[in-house]
Amino acid sequence: MLVRAMSPHQDLHQPTLAMSELLTRIARAGRPPLHHLSVAEARTLYAAGAEVLDLPRAPLSRVEDLTLPGPGGPLRARLYAAEQATPPPALLFLHGGGFVVGGLNTHDSLCRQLALRAGCAVLALDYRLAPEHRHPAALRDAQAALRWLIASRADLGLDASVSPAMAGDSAGATLAASAALHARDEGLPLAMQLLITPGTAGGAITDSMQRFARGHLLEAATVHWFFAQARPQSPSPRWPDDDPDFAPLNAVSLAGVAPACVVLAGCDPLFDEGLAYARRLESAGVPTRLHLAAGVTHNFIKMGRALPEAAVALDVAAAALRQAWNLPPNRPRGTTT
Repeated sequence: MLVRAMSPHQDLHQPTLAMSELLTRIARAGRPPLHHLSVAEARTLYAAGAEVLDLPRAPLSRVEDLTLPGPGGPLRARLYAAEQATPPPALLFLHGGGFVVGGLNTHDSLCRQLALRAGCAVLALDYRLAPEHRHPAALRDAQAALRWLIASRADLGLDASVSPAMAGDSAGATLAASAALHARDEGLPLAMQLLITPGTAGGAITDSMQRFARGHLLEAATVHWFFAQARPQSPSPRWPDDDPDFAPLNAVSLAGVAPACVVLAGCDPLFDEGLAYARRLESAGVPTRLHLAAGVTHNFIKMGRALPEAAVALDVAAAALRQAWNLPPNRPRGTTT
């Protein structure tokens, strides 16, 4: 396992100066936490602020809205690719937002950055959201999208000679991890899973969940509110932590799953469960690259205008993807891309 911290002099769990200043500004803005809002209000608020701190949307030669078949009906998706001399490999991306908020537009910048830096085509999926569509609807959509992408690569002008990869941030990373386990069980080809600040333990009360429960953007109460929306109509008494589709840390075995790159934020309530998942992957013999972003919060990778750590993490993720596809290394692009 390759472990990288952003600075050897930075306390992993102590906010950096830039992060502290950003948290102060956000607190002064007085935005209510999502769990104090209705679902419709939460979606509107999240959409309005999702890319305020993101890197500028990088221009790409191909940005195409698509519709693909899903288990509950047609699914919207968006394909991103930079101009290249040869067909690029494919990456399926699943957005964050607690299974309740978010969509194609809230993660447009992040998908563009991944396509540009990793030299791939990114297919972003607009999976069904809770509470209208409860667990496991989003996971089933992700599985269907991966099968469709594998079958459609050549028709899309993508490289069908290499396996696709899968990525997600936050809840999207949870979906990616669970879908990667299903891909293993189905014998589907998958080059890598990129898990950015994933939830893996179904909201377990860990040290990091308690330490960063309030005042660090993602609040513990919001995590539990998200789970309440995603809760299946007939859950088991111990849901969600006993459902490996929702809490992949509880899967019986991780052996044989696709190689992983796990990106964690030191001041994230989900840090401990993300670290535990990376360690379980490694213990199962899965090639795993772990990147620890010291002193930043959940969702930091979408704060590239304010935090240099975002660009570093993007380059780490891109390097892992390129290595999985045997592509030449890319020059780090920094925050001005």
